[in-house]
Amino acid sequence: MSFKHISAEQTKQLINDGDVVILDIRDPASFAEGHIDGAKHIEEVDVDAFITGEDKAKPLVVCCYHGNSSQSAAQFFAEKGFTNVYSLDGGFGGWPEE
Repeated sequence: MSFKHISAEQTKQLINDGDVVILDIRDPASFAEGHIDGAKHIEEVDVDAFITGEDKAKPLVVCCYHGNSSQSAAQFFAEKGFTNVYSLDGGFGGWPEE
């Protein structure tokens, strides 16, 4: 199993549907400056507990700066059994400002 790519517009639809986990892997300062509403920051997540406790069928969108490093992180979670893993194309840099 591997991850899929997802656009900002598709991610917004998942958020509107209300059943998605957004995992932001950027540095803490960048996360503090701005992030997708409801996103979890990787440094605030116990990864082992996340892997064992999170619903692996729920969509998981991994967000980084520009959509590059999120791909390897998304692959990691896919290999851990998550079945709906996405890398956000364009990363937070491509997220439309509200």
